[in-house]
Amino acid sequence: MARMRTMIILSLTLLILTPSLILAQESGYKVPPKAVADIVDAPWTPRISLCPDHEWLLLRQYPGYPSIEEVSQPELRLGGLRLNPATNGQSREWYLTELGLKKIADGSEYEISGLPDKRHIMHISFSPKGDLISFVNTADGKLTLWCISIKDRKAWQVSDLPLNGVFGDPTNWIDNKTLIIRALVPGRGAAPVKPLVPEGPTIRENLGEVAPARTYQDLLKNKFDEDVFTYYATSQLYTVTTDGKTEKIGSPALYTDDIPSPDGKYLLIESLHEPFSYTVPYDRFPLKTAIWDTKGKEIATIADLPLADNIPIPYGSVRTGRRSIGWRPDTPAMLSWAEARDDGDAGKEADIRDEVYLLDAPFTGTPVSLMTLPIRFDSVTWGDDNLAIVGGWWWKTRNIKAWRVAPGKPDAEPELLQDRSWEDRYNDPGRPLTERNKYGRYVLQTADNGRTLFMRGDGASPEGDRPFLRKFDLKSKETTELFRSEAPYYEDPQVLLDVDKLTMLTRRESVTEQPNYFIRDLKKKDLTQVTQFPHPTPQLQNVQKEVIRYERNDGVKLTGTLYLPEGYKKEDGPLPMVMWAYPQEYKDADAAGQMTDSPYRFVRVNWSSPIIWLAMGYAVLDDAAMPIVGEGDAEPNDTFREQLVANAQAAIDEVARRGVVDRNRVAVGGHSYGAFMTANLLAHSDLFKLGIARSGAYNRTLTPFGFQSEDRTLWEAPEIYFEMSPFMHAEKINEPLLMIHGEADNNSGTYPLQSERFYSALKGLGATVRLVMLPNESHGYTARESILHVLYETNNWLEKYVKNAPAESTTAESK
Repeated sequence: MARMRTMIILSLTLLILTPSLILAQESGYKVPPKAVADIVDAPWTPRISLCPDHEWLLLRQYPGYPSIEEVSQPELRLGGLRLNPATNGQSREWYLTELGLKKIADGSEYEISGLPDKRHIMHISFSPKGDLISFVNTADGKLTLWCISIKDRKAWQVSDLPLNGVFGDPTNWIDNKTLIIRALVPGRGAAPVKPLVPEGPTIRENLGEVAPARTYQDLLKNKFDEDVFTYYATSQLYTVTTDGKTEKIGSPALYTDDIPSPDGKYLLIESLHEPFSYTVPYDRFPLKTAIWDTKGKEIATIADLPLADNIPIPYGSVRTGRRSIGWRPDTPAMLSWAEARDDGDAGKEADIRDEVYLLDAPFTGTPVSLMTLPIRFDSVTWGDDNLAIVGGWWWKTRNIKAWRVAPGKPDAEPELLQDRSWEDRYNDPGRPLTERNKYGRYVLQTADNGRTLFMRGDGASPEGDRPFLRKFDLKSKETTELFRSEAPYYEDPQVLLDVDKLTMLTRRESVTEQPNYFIRDLKKKDLTQVTQFPHPTPQLQNVQKEVIRYERNDGVKLTGTLYLPEGYKKEDGPLPMVMWAYPQEYKDADAAGQMTDSPYRFVRVNWSSPIIWLAMGYAVLDDAAMPIVGEGDAEPNDTFREQLVANAQAAIDEVARRGVVDRNRVAVGGHSYGAFMTANLLAHSDLFKLGIARSGAYNRTLTPFGFQSEDRTLWEAPEIYFEMSPFMHAEKINEPLLMIHGEADNNSGTYPLQSERFYSALKGLGATVRLVMLPNESHGYTARESILHVLYETNNWLEKYVKNAPAESTTAESK
């Protein structure tokens, strides 16, 4: 332990004192072989939204990957947000370039006239009656509000007011003709300019209060950052009618949300205020929640929460005070919220964790307690005065519960409907379906005067996922299966269109058939195809796919999806293989061994999937199970390394036993926690020829207040942090390692510094290692040039060190 602590201190010193690594740059972005590049550039399949009348589908088309020029636009990183100062919206948002309408009855498609010439379409929303669609378009340096009439299939710009999209969608429907918007403050002037001479030092102080915080990115750093954050995040609220009439309401503030009541008479207004923090993101800043009328008059203050920079570390800990405040969707204007009864501390012993309250308009009465929960409150799915489903969860035991309550009778005892482990996928009863009510809000979809619920689930089973639709009788507790997906298809219920006729919209696919939408009549046993999206990558249409089952040395059952190239035969000889995985913690070994995925899902290849390497002649084992199990009082990470190696050994043994993979030519890779896994496997086994690690973290002393699913701190479990950090075992890595990281990574814990310092350590120890830092890329990579370059680097690494490498024996023995 003394040696371990010394090593940790030395590693921290190294990380602090080592100067920033300057890499020799090779010129320009590179492109992988055409077979790989063509898959990246394959057209994207349109997405669909079902219109509320169930007569139309809204077709939404994405343009593909943006250019590096677009990704490299100016960006501000403040308080956990990433902003585009040119538009006053969020940066890196995905957008649409085409919208269309499709008639479900006859399959006819229609263009929408009047769409903007320059289209960066986001934040699509249906009006309460469902006959209008609003969206936000970004063009000429500003965000503006637009509408579409479904009946006329015509779009128009509602207002020229520049919107403020810093906190996401700046629009909400009040009624079928009126929206509330967050707009830029008129005449706000120029943005703050950083002074050449600082006013003074930035000082932080803590007077003995316990205030741990995880490793967040993009935080405020000084007073100038505060000023810039305030400048861009402050907005002015307006109401605007669909014919363009606007009315200013309230005064400028840091509004984060503005949600109308179901009857449209009130507004739930959330706004941030000072003091800000340099240690936590904006969603923990002081937050005021108030009720206004639609003219901007404040009716009541519901909550004014202080800065939440002292939330305890254990998973399940929450902010104290009223949280999850929202409108009950089945009433004109009733609020609900939850409050912690354990000081928000999941590490504290308590019989009651949370309490749920109701408060009706005019919001001056005493809140009514709906129920107390012995676990952490999650959500409520509302139905009516006689029915709502309250859900809760508890991390330590992986337990979820669901209760039936009668909101109109809060004194009635809640009825427990579900009590299980969320790790147990086989016994998941599904989630209740919802439908839009008269207010345009979603409530439970029921039949038989509220006695019957409709449940949709993934249908996990030993044969793979088989999505289902079931009826659940709330009185008898009996379940009736209405539909379940059958081989050779994977068919997923989307919406129950008609409760009486039992017709539903489904998404159906097979290994070789692109997902498309169908109307299934459960009574007539009819199936009608609605969309005809073509196969996006026909060159991979006939690849071989199999979900395989195998067992590790301690009896835990494992799964993975094995892909083989088109036309491959076993007699052709064993192939080199790429194995891709991501570790997952479990408290139950049986649950860890349950089957995942489906053998009948479409082989949709995107750039980040290892399946792309089928085009280059590799076998691929995707989503190879990496369960890390800790039953009873044991924590999963207590034996992380041993279980990781055992998982990998079992996977390689199985594909080698089948005779389709050369166990001496296997690469392992992963993204984020999968990159962390990759480095550990290279450090603690000799199973692989090389590793591919993207956007990882390698030194857990840099995330001292917990990481992934580990909620013990460095000081509580120093041996765990040491043993799990591949940085501490860099001298054992003797296989080539390709590391890739976005220079603008925004993910908690995976600072670019992690890859830079790990590369420095490996280089200093004489390892074969290559580090590729992608300019302007975040935790995931989006620019076409970046993506192609990642694949270029990966292909070169695989060709050199796996496909054409001399055969050598591999072993799982510890290094």
